Parts: sequence; C-alpha cells; structure tokens
Amino acid sequence: MTSTTRADCVRRDEKDPLAGFRSEFLLPEGLVYLDGNSLGALPAAAPGRIAKTVEREWGERLVASWNEAGWWDKPRTLGAQVAPLVGAAPHEVVVGDGTSANLFKALVAALRLNPERPVVLGESGNFPTDLYVTEGVAEIMGAVERRVDPDNPAALSGALAAGDIAVLLLSHVDYRTGTLRDMARITRLAHTNGALVVWDLCHSAGAVPVELAACGADFAVGCTYKYLNAGPGAPSFSFVAERHHAVARQPITGWHGHARPFDFSAEYAPAEGASRFLSGSQPVVAAAALEASLEVWQRVDLGLLRKKSLALTELFIELTETAGLELVTPREPERRGSQVSLRHPEGYAMVQALIERGVVGDFRAPDVLRFGFAPLYLSYADVFDAAAALVEVVRSGEWHDPRFAVSRTVT
Repeated sequence: MTSTTRADCVRRDEKDPLAGFRSEFLLPEGLVYLDGNSLGALPAAAPGRIAKTVEREWGERLVASWNEAGWWDKPRTLGAQVAPLVGAAPHEVVVGDGTSANLFKALVAALRLNPERPVVLGESGNFPTDLYVTEGVAEIMGAVERRVDPDNPAALSGALAAGDIAVLLLSHVDYRTGTLRDMARITRLAHTNGALVVWDLCHSAGAVPVELAACGADFAVGCTYKYLNAGPGAPSFSFVAERHHAVARQPITGWHGHARPFDFSAEYAPAEGASRFLSGSQPVVAAAALEASLEVWQRVDLGLLRKKSLALTELFIELTETAGLELVTPREPERRGSQVSLRHPEGYAMVQALIERGVVGDFRAPDVLRFGFAPLYLSYADVFDAAAALVEVVRSGEWHDPRFAVSRTVT
C-alpha cells in the first residue's frame, strides 16, 4: 500500500520541469481530465489561430491565401513539424486525410511492394478501424486477412514465419490495455521474414517517444486529435520511409499528390517524397488548430515527457490498488504507454459515476475503464485526486445508481 500523500504530489509538481505547459491549455476549472487518449485538451492558442484563418485568411484574403498563407503547403509544413515527434525526416511525413483513409493507402502500397505474397497480417483485438480497413483492403486487392496476438511472441513469430505475409499492421500502443509494443524488435522480425510493417501511432504520437527511422519502419499513420491536441476530427498523418519514395504507389491518386498539380495534366505523375501519399484538398481550418498545438510541441523534451508519463501512470496504479479492480495495463514501465486500464464487469457505470465527480476517463467494451495521462497538462496532484475519487466511487457503491448504467452513444 502506498504512503504517498497529496502534499507529496504538490511538492513533485513544484519541481516538475514540464509544469509550465499546463498554462498553454484550456480546461474547465476543477476538472481532472484523463481522456486525452481519446480527445486532447484545447491549446490556448488554437481559438485565436482558427479565428485568424477564418476571418483574415479566408474572410479577407480569400483565394489568395492558398499562396500568401501557405495553405497549399500545409500538409508538408505540418508534416515536417510532426516528423521529430515520431523519429522521422521532414520529407517522410505529410498531414492530411483521416486515419482510415491513410491506413487504406499504406496497406495497399505495402501489398503492391510485396506482390508475391497474398496475406495481410493484422492484430486480433486491434482498434476497429484497423480491422475494418484491413478487411476492405483484402477484398479489393484479392488478398487474405489473418490476425495474431502480437503480445504472444511465439504466435507472432510463427505467423510471420509462414512465408506468405506481405504486410504486418500493428498498433504501437494497444488502445484497450495501453501495452507498448517493441517497435524495433517486431519490425526486425517482420523484415527477416520478408514482410513490410505498417505502424498505427494513434495512441503513441505525443505520448511516448517514437523512432520510426531508427526502427526501420516502412509506413506509419497516426491521428492528431488525441495526445497531439489538434481537436475533434483533426487530420491524420502518414509516414513513408524514404527508401520507398521512388516506388510506393498508393491507390487514391488525387491531384494534391501529383508532381505538378497546376499543369492540370490528364496523366498522373506522383510527387516527390511522402507528398505522393496526399490525395485531395485538405481541411485548412482544422489544420490551423493542429498548427497551434504543434508550436507547443516543438518546445517539448520528449525524454522528460516519457519520464513524467511513467511517473504519473505508476502513481495512479499504486493509488488505485485498494479499489480492487483488475489491472490490465503492464506494470513493467518499458511495456506501458501513457494510459492505465482497469477491468470490472460494471466498468461503464463506474466511469459515469467518476465523471460526475469531475474526473473524466472513458470506457471500452466490454469491461475496461480507461484513463489517459497527458503529461503536458496533468499534474501529480491531479492524479492523486483522480485516484482518490475512483477508490471512493468503488468503495461507496454509488455506481449502483441506475442513472449511471444508462448507455450513451459515445462511451
């Protein structure tokens, strides 16, 4: 049982080198927000940046802003800012389209690069988008879909050793459990067995250090509305390793991915670098919110971020042990992302009761209480208060109130 007090947490906050970033986000007073792994907090600079884009760039300068405000180049300039957060070169990352579309592009491109192999190997229990897109790609490309538990080393090795896997699609951090996969080891294993790898970074970009280039990754996609705080429906990003730039062919060959779009040629010619993975016009207003967030991220030491993330999650695990809930997230720091997941058959009602107390987490069917820890705007005192509230909710039985069992559309 931990002996940590709230006063201890306050003292840790006073020494926290990342504490100053809290003022750069807008959150309701008195709320402890542990759902940044679903939707990140609002950057303080975002409303002004969006207003400038709408009122000045669009409202006054109109079409001239494609040049003057750099609208046309946003997918590349924003991609260059995302690149250091995922361990990539600036020309290997572009921002645009949604996660589902970018997964589709990456999987098709990988299959085309490995045409003698018919199988897409996916992850059993992965986020539904990954599963559904993989099904669609397999159908369209005449491929075969298989699934494996990537946290079972023998099962993963055996599946890859079959010799017919064209591409492996995995989430770097499991969205339910918070398990962090060893990207370098798994990528080496796949390559040794002749497969390419697509990494889903939705629950790791902005949460844990990512080293795509150093790990030899082939492709990756990730959203920007979770830990990167770009707002609901914010655009996704795509990573394409430089070694694939000359030959990778994605299937949605729109004019924004053309080498010379304003030649208005009737024939498609792919652009240089990851730009060939762009398709149509991108959401400029949404990009303004992402730009405001990324300006904050350029000043973040990712090593300090990871250190604080592990400290926050470890503190929460220790403080909630007495609640009697099953811990789903790995205790080993090297296997943990920036979330803590707990299991209980009545987890949904418990999360709703907790939200009423001002502590926001979320629920994932069938029985997972999920809490995300965004180190830029969470304090140690926040974590202490959240853990104390959870323990009290469970002990008091207040979650038995029938109103907390009423299911909502978004859980």
